[in-house]
Amino acid sequence: MEEKGYSSIMLSNYGNNQLNDPTRQISYLGVSASNIFRLAAALCMVFLFSSVQFNKQQPSQVVEEHGIGGGVFLDEELYESESDVVIDNDTEKSELDNISKTRTLLYSYHILQRGDNISKLAITYGLNQDSIISTNNINNSRSLPAGRPLKIPNQDGILHTVRNGETLSSIATRYNADKEAIQIANELFSEKVVNGTNLFIPGARLDRIRLAEINGDLFIWPVYGTITSFYGNRRNPFNRSQWQFHNGIDIRARTGTPIRAAMAGRVSSAGYDSVYGNYVIITHHSGYRTLYGHMSVIRTRVGAYVAQGERIGDVGNTGRSTGPHLHFTVYKNGSTVNPRVLLRY
Repeated sequence: MEEKGYSSIMLSNYGNNQLNDPTRQISYLGVSASNIFRLAAALCMVFLFSSVQFNKQQPSQVVEEHGIGGGVFLDEELYESESDVVIDNDTEKSELDNISKTRTLLYSYHILQRGDNISKLAITYGLNQDSIISTNNINNSRSLPAGRPLKIPNQDGILHTVRNGETLSSIATRYNADKEAIQIANELFSEKVVNGTNLFIPGARLDRIRLAEINGDLFIWPVYGTITSFYGNRRNPFNRSQWQFHNGIDIRARTGTPIRAAMAGRVSSAGYDSVYGNYVIITHHSGYRTLYGHMSVIRTRVGAYVAQGERIGDVGNTGRSTGPHLHFTVYKNGSTVNPRVLLRY
């Protein structure tokens, strides 16, 4: 009994001591609470440090850019409906082929308004200038009146009038065009073509010189100054009671002002004339010739090739003249034409 009582007293005292000691109030397997807290804090620090290091060691993921303006596709899952969408390159190609495929020629109409010009219309309707000029038989694009109706083709190309002896094959070869395309555009059921018929040649272009003629871009101004006399009928400057035909234009400028070749060509004549004084005549391509009169000095020679813009003489007052100026005449296949419709703005 005594031993039993002693043991009870010892346990009771041990329990009282534990409760009275604040550093030993809670324990687990003989380890104090403060030590358990320190151990837990240390483990947390180790875990956090390991996570940071792991992330740093991961290689950067290179993500391919897609689409105009960049942007990325992340590892997103497609919805089931989206995963069934497939881009068919063959279908896309066939649609583009249909757009560019030769079609039967059709026309719409445009009524010219004040301020319209061929360049503006070509942009509006998605055509080149040649197509509008040719299908409307325009010879001078600068003199188109407001209110005139213009045919607008549904594709690029020009008209060709069939000449005697021509065949569909020879016409296609001339324009480097596809014979079948010509047949489709004109609804021809055979290769037979009739003399005098107008055929539309898909994709064909006007000759560069012809287009420049029509648009008035063929010649540069030989001298800058004021036009004092225009092409056509005028009063005789030496006898105001008489009328005469003036075959060129007179451009007033100071004596000695450089005169330049309006277009490249070869000097075919140069010298002195009782009417034109010191003059130069240049022969150009496509049947054109230009005459420059009343020069004070001639700065070229017969047979010389001159480039467009090259100086060929100086403004003067020689010959039959009322003051320093340049007389400028343009010939086309031997006949005079109005220089104003051929000079660039």
